[in-house]
Amino acid sequence: MSQALGHDIDTRRTSRRDRCLTASTVSIVCLSVTVAFALAQSPAAGQTEAPARSQAKGIQPDRDHPVLAIGAPAPDFSLPGVDGKVHTLTEYARSPILAIVFESNHCPVSMLYETRIKKIYEDYRNKGVTVVAINPNSPRAVRLDEMGYTDVPDSLEAMKIRAAYRHREWPYLYDGDTQAIAAKFGAVATPHIFVFDRNRTLQYQGRIDDNVNESLVKSRDARVAIEALLSGKPVPVQETKAFGCTTKWLTKATGVEQEQARIAAEPVKLTMATPADLKTVRANGTGKILLVHFWTTACTTCVTQFADLQTTFWMYRNRSARYASLDFVSVSTNAPADQSAVLAFLQKQHAGNMNLQLSTTDVRSFQAAFGAKWNPATSFTAVITPDGTLVYQKEGKLDVLEMRRAILRHMPDVAAYPGQHDYWNEIPARKPSNHFPPQQDTSWTVLMAVETRASYVVRSNLDQARRRPLHRSQRCRLG
Repeated sequence: MSQALGHDIDTRRTSRRDRCLTASTVSIVCLSVTVAFALAQSPAAGQTEAPARSQAKGIQPDRDHPVLAIGAPAPDFSLPGVDGKVHTLTEYARSPILAIVFESNHCPVSMLYETRIKKIYEDYRNKGVTVVAINPNSPRAVRLDEMGYTDVPDSLEAMKIRAAYRHREWPYLYDGDTQAIAAKFGAVATPHIFVFDRNRTLQYQGRIDDNVNESLVKSRDARVAIEALLSGKPVPVQETKAFGCTTKWLTKATGVEQEQARIAAEPVKLTMATPADLKTVRANGTGKILLVHFWTTACTTCVTQFADLQTTFWMYRNRSARYASLDFVSVSTNAPADQSAVLAFLQKQHAGNMNLQLSTTDVRSFQAAFGAKWNPATSFTAVITPDGTLVYQKEGKLDVLEMRRAILRHMPDVAAYPGQHDYWNEIPARKPSNHFPPQQDTSWTVLMAVETRASYVVRSNLDQARRRPLHRSQRCRLG
């Protein structure tokens, strides 16, 4: 097994067909390569829109949701906010200028514009400008592989966590349940800004500026519009094309079910491991960030938090084909005699990642090989960078957000979203405030609970998908 695992890591980029046609290779090597191949796949439909393309042309309006016309009155709204209150249009009646910005949690472009929106808020709040953000997305319409840059989904509960973590002061409202307000505005993307004058007629809509890379910005369109209105002058350019991540309309095909079907169809394998195998895992020759989780079916916490780890893997595994993404290795510390029960649990979790189980009961030898000690009756989680550096470790109950942020902090920038690395490594200035409710349970299930993938959460969807036959084209994509 040790040679097989090492060989697997060295040949991740070799095609499965070439490896499995080597008849002389023992079956366990072919199994390991097959699992590695599944880890390395990047579904073609998987990633959020690349702004390099959309910056030049912008995102075209959806024919079913036309963009609000210049000169139109501001649509009325009544939406819940991250502060636990319901906010309405009339609440901001005294502000001479109202800027409505559609933002989201999951979109890397929206995240990169967060600082620029904050600057607009801070620069103009004492000049009669009110900034209000609205999240138009529902977590039911966002695929897991579109969440490769975020720690939380697009639910109201998750918005509260993001706003508190980033110390956001401007209102952040949720429209994902019905998307009725986003439809009235015709918001094509996050971010998409609408600027209204004193009479609440629309004077500017479109992009905030002309480049996701702030150092390359040449035209600060939203600021120009605001300055013109403050000066009592006409807005020179009233419409531009917004770019970012398209609004995830519930009425449109989102690919969520197809993604779940692909995940459910992935083979689930369990391999017995030696201490030498654990040493190979610890060295991390994958070229990716590696999430390693030791667990046992006898531990209630281990069982309940496994879904969060699996979801994290599905979120980050296909983040980029050119830059480091995420691999996940689960290691069961159950006795070898429990192999069938461990495999059954993994199959229920649809754990298509690499799964190992200790081949002997000598846990200390495995801990020595991995280079860490923990109580084998509980879990142990580690995050290892491509150079083999251990950057996160946790024994026992896991804080999934803390773990995800540790992963995101060590993800390199990608060309399409310059600044993501800095976003997760900067520490936003904290200001004393009672604006946000205390953060409590941050498990994936709780974050999705209010807007759940409508009570069927990811796991039950996968169970349904597993029972449905795949279309021929979907089977082909699975390789």
